[in-house]
Amino acid sequence: MLVSLAIKNFAIVQQLEVQWHAAMTTITGETGAGKSIAIDALGLALGERSDASVVRAGADKAEVVASFDVSSLPSAQDWLASHDLQLDDDCLLRRVVSKEGRSRAYINGSPVPAAQLKELGSFLVSIHGQHAHQQLTKPDHQRLLLDEYANNKTVAERVTEAYRNWHGKSKEYKSLLQQQEEFSAQQQLLQYQVEELNEVDCQPDEFQQIEQEHQRLHHAQSLILDGQQALEILYQEETGNAYSAVQSALSLLHKSMAVDAKLGASVELFESALIQLDEGASELRSYLDSLEVNPERLHEVEQRLNLYMDLARKHQVQPEGLYQHHQDLIQELEQLGYCDERLQQLELEINEAKVLYQEWAKKLTETRLEYARQLNDKISQSMANLNMAGAQFAVEIDTETDLMSELGNDKINFLVSANPGQPLQPLAKVASGGELSRISLAIQVIIAQRVTTPTLLFDEVDVGVSGPTASAVGKLMRTLSTNTQVICVTHLPQVACCGHQQQFVMKQTIEGQTMTQMKQLDEKGRVEELARLLGGDKISSTTKANAKELLYTAQAA
Repeated sequence: MLVSLAIKNFAIVQQLEVQWHAAMTTITGETGAGKSIAIDALGLALGERSDASVVRAGADKAEVVASFDVSSLPSAQDWLASHDLQLDDDCLLRRVVSKEGRSRAYINGSPVPAAQLKELGSFLVSIHGQHAHQQLTKPDHQRLLLDEYANNKTVAERVTEAYRNWHGKSKEYKSLLQQQEEFSAQQQLLQYQVEELNEVDCQPDEFQQIEQEHQRLHHAQSLILDGQQALEILYQEETGNAYSAVQSALSLLHKSMAVDAKLGASVELFESALIQLDEGASELRSYLDSLEVNPERLHEVEQRLNLYMDLARKHQVQPEGLYQHHQDLIQELEQLGYCDERLQQLELEINEAKVLYQEWAKKLTETRLEYARQLNDKISQSMANLNMAGAQFAVEIDTETDLMSELGNDKINFLVSANPGQPLQPLAKVASGGELSRISLAIQVIIAQRVTTPTLLFDEVDVGVSGPTASAVGKLMRTLSTNTQVICVTHLPQVACCGHQQQFVMKQTIEGQTMTQMKQLDEKGRVEELARLLGGDKISSTTKANAKELLYTAQAA
């Protein structure tokens, strides 16, 4: 529950600290005194948007600190623990806004994004504003209220997750289908190009190899003649050759080396040269044996080279890159073929995702129907308690299985019959302003009883009601406060008297500065304030007596 609220330089509040208690607290004050400022300040501490306008004129910054007891709130404790922000049973929310509009947020002294204040705040406080009835006629808000009452969060999240999965796959399918149509002509061209290159059957490095073979065949005659002549000069000529000359020189040097061993290095080199000449001659003979003048093979190689050159020009690549180009085209064609396979796979995945979505959507519909029946009875009874005798309320759920959305298959509409004998019709069409306020209040109270938020704030939700209805509103909220902390800003004495405690808001002007203060009233103060609410500016002994009776009756109930 909310334990304390400290406000500094916020709007027309210079400094204010309020201690809050369990059960029901009412807040009253003169018109324009700033009864809702505490609610607005608490909203800031709970992560609502802020700007420089909230900073009191002449101040550098506004600051709001809200203290909560979370000892009996496991959901809040779990959230704090999961974010490493837990601090015993206390929870301190702090928000600072500079006059430039910059905002800083803290949870238990640790700086956090403002969004985390809002996330944690959903476990701590539920604020019901005076304009809630204006939202009540909107279908989205009606669905939100029903799901909140049904505690559908987990199932609704599964529906949203399943829908997004189905929608994502459907979107991919449509995109691929469009690509397939766009690539149809390209696929035909690729197929032709690949088949053409398949017939050629290019091999890695083949062009370089046949280019070398062509050179060898084209110059075979001259290569043979030159090779034979070189072999004779080096090894075979009888009148003298290089091999014989080196042998003769070595014979002389061996004799000289016996005289001077320093010739050993030269001898070693010439011996090595003799070995190289012998091996070179052997290799040259093998090479010459492999050469032949072969016009038929030359013709075949020339045809293959010309084919490479022609295809390279046609595909606008270098001849040596034709093989890789062929492989690239095959891969590109396979990718286009993958599109077909992926489409078939996606069809199965989309069907599976749709089935899963429908399963969760059906569960969501079932819970909505179950709790809608409860709401129908409870809100109808609550409306009767608010002096709308004979009025009926019903939640209409129109389920369309073909309607797929993140929110399920249901169209939800709140129907009401304000008077006996009248048919149920959409809320926006039949309810007057006063009736809408009472219906809204009835719905908020019933839903608040179901939702486990420990603190409920009602900001003048009783606007538009008076007399016996106002008394019924007060009793309803007092009953609600049995298990929940209720804070209610009101201008009605019939509601104000039902509070277990009462705060009074006043506005003062000191040295040209307007300031708002809030104080807790004792019994005498409550009687005087209730008398003011009953009689206006003129407070007589009669109004005081009425106020005292009103307070006594409410507290004794």
